[in-house]
Amino acid sequence: MSTSERSGCPINLSLELLGDRWTLLLIRDMAFAGKTHFREFLQSDEGISSRTLAERLQSLQQEGIISRHDDPGHGLKVIYRLTEAGLELLPILVELGFWGSKHRKADRDLGRIAETMKQGGSDAVQQLQTYLRGG
Repeated sequence: MSTSERSGCPINLSLELLGDRWTLLLIRDMAFAGKTHFREFLQSDEGISSRTLAERLQSLQQEGIISRHDDPGHGLKVIYRLTEAGLELLPILVELGFWGSKHRKADRDLGRIAETMKQGGSDAVQQLQTYLRGG
């Protein structure tokens, strides 16, 4: 991910931060799979390397998309959570998931989740955001 912007175009600026596959998949795992620990992200089906994962988590933290906290249950672990900026990406992920389930050969069960979220509209997204905030 690049920290030097090529232009002031909002789409370009967003893509410079979010345009690689791992970034959105990490946000997906936090939002829809409840993953919060480094090792949990490594276990995703897509097979991210530990080096790439560490780089993406650091970059997302620096950009204010996620936050990092000590895990009160385990002194050596940290917990990653979506910030408000990260939570605001959920409608985009819902749309991507719905598009992928409609136009690609998606897993049926995962496609149903995307369709359910899409049908639930902004209320479903807001409920998920509230849940992820801890409320």
